[in-house]
Amino acid sequence: MKLSGAEILWECLVREGVEVVFGYPGGANMPIYDAMLSYPVHHVLVRHEQGAAHMADGYARASGRVGVAMATSGPGATNLVTGIATAMMDSSPTVFITGQVHAHLIGGDAFQETDVTGITLPITKHNYLITRADEVAEVVREAFYIARSGRPGPVLIDICKNAQIEQTEFEYPADCKLPGYQPPWHAPKSDLQKAVELIEKAKKPVILCGHGVMMSGAEEVLQHFAVKTNTPVAMTLLGLGAFPASHELSLGMMGMHGEAHCNLAIQNADLLLAFGMRFDDRVTGTLATYAPGAKKIHIDIDPSEIHKNVKADVPLVGDLKTVVTDLVPMVDEYEHEEWMMQIKEWKADGDARSIMSWPEDGKLHVSHLVHSLWNATEGGAIVTTDVGQHQMWTAQYYFMEKPKRWLSSGGAGTMGFGLPSAIGAWFAQPDEEVWTVVGDGGFQMTQAELSTAVQENANVKIAIMNNNFLGMVRQWQEFFFEKRYSAVNMRTPDFVKIAEAHGIPARLVTKPEEVQDAITFARNTPGPVLLEFRVEQEEAVYPMVPTGAALDQMLRRPVRQETE
Repeated sequence: MKLSGAEILWECLVREGVEVVFGYPGGANMPIYDAMLSYPVHHVLVRHEQGAAHMADGYARASGRVGVAMATSGPGATNLVTGIATAMMDSSPTVFITGQVHAHLIGGDAFQETDVTGITLPITKHNYLITRADEVAEVVREAFYIARSGRPGPVLIDICKNAQIEQTEFEYPADCKLPGYQPPWHAPKSDLQKAVELIEKAKKPVILCGHGVMMSGAEEVLQHFAVKTNTPVAMTLLGLGAFPASHELSLGMMGMHGEAHCNLAIQNADLLLAFGMRFDDRVTGTLATYAPGAKKIHIDIDPSEIHKNVKADVPLVGDLKTVVTDLVPMVDEYEHEEWMMQIKEWKADGDARSIMSWPEDGKLHVSHLVHSLWNATEGGAIVTTDVGQHQMWTAQYYFMEKPKRWLSSGGAGTMGFGLPSAIGAWFAQPDEEVWTVVGDGGFQMTQAELSTAVQENANVKIAIMNNNFLGMVRQWQEFFFEKRYSAVNMRTPDFVKIAEAHGIPARLVTKPEEVQDAITFARNTPGPVLLEFRVEQEEAVYPMVPTGAALDQMLRRPVRQETE
């Protein structure tokens, strides 16, 4: 069967199970868009290519399948870069397809020519430049395999315009042969035995649950292991949902804005079992004082993560689900009663300091708003965020019970991620309730995607926490720069009017007594809905580990003193 390179691309996408593509057409990918009309793939026309990248990322995270985004050459391709970096940092299985100028023009500074493979080399798992039509099928087959296997990540395919137009014989590759790429599966039995010996000796163990748990589908076996060994479980920001928040062994989130009792447990542990996490700086605090008395067992499919930041006493390189499944029958049952009692005491102190214990004061606190949303949705919604204070409050007070429902930019910390990732998540799970909790700063970076939400009638609910500040930067300036506020005061537009201009129902909320009715309104209104909450301006996220401090040297919220 003789087809054009563009037709071969769509043939391959269909065979890879692609049902939706997020993109923007242009001169260098026009043949691809022309061929698309003959194939059963739904195309979502975004308003900015960054939105396409985040939608593909959100789709991948919510579904576990590969998300796909498209753009033309030059500025179209470079507008994807922030989203590609976001997917790379968070190991999101995505494929990005860009148009490129004719092969004979490469290097001649042709109109809208940009070396996107060179630009994205550090932020992709792999990338390709296709100059001939007969390369398309094999490259697409490899790209999807690489994106979803091992440690997932983004792969970019740059296709010259002549390769899209040329015709060639099409045969879909039966398999993918990459001799130099063989992701590990099982850890050696001898290393497993070393891990078991450390587990047997431990009196104060803690499991560190990372994003890799969900990437591997290891949620069930993690819970089995934790219960059998009676080991408490701390979660990274992106690990939230991999272990039920309500479980008696759950410690909640660790790290810079993690639970105080969680950080104290890590610092006082005698054994850390790192499951699919990478010991990044937001998790460890200063490395010199990190968990000084703890042995470390590190399980990860990516060998480059072993010893990168924290030296592992026992490294177990392999697929997390497989490795933990191999470990479970090798370990005995344990109690750790004294350890659990100590953690319980730390937790009680944290509860006494929590803002959730404060009486109603007539103000709109983001933490209370998030908790109200959690109550209204019974903790069952897919929730995405931008980056900043609202992100941390949502992580702290929207308690996740299930995986693939918490979508947030962890490694890159990308403002603007919230709205487009929520649209992508809705395409992945159209029967689920989807909320995006965003700040006034991040939302304005990708608010053009409101038009996309309307065009697709995406049932996404938008909660803007508007404090007229770049909140997290302001908090740092308050704590560490003597309140010398610099470039953080933000005069925001009327978000309700912006929503209404797009045809989106919207409400402004300024009082606590209006919150529940607004959430109910949003949940009962089909399609996209926007709620703007005018929240407290100068409020801080607690706890907070300052830069250069040990993980247990947290700034804590003072215990509220009752006044007569």
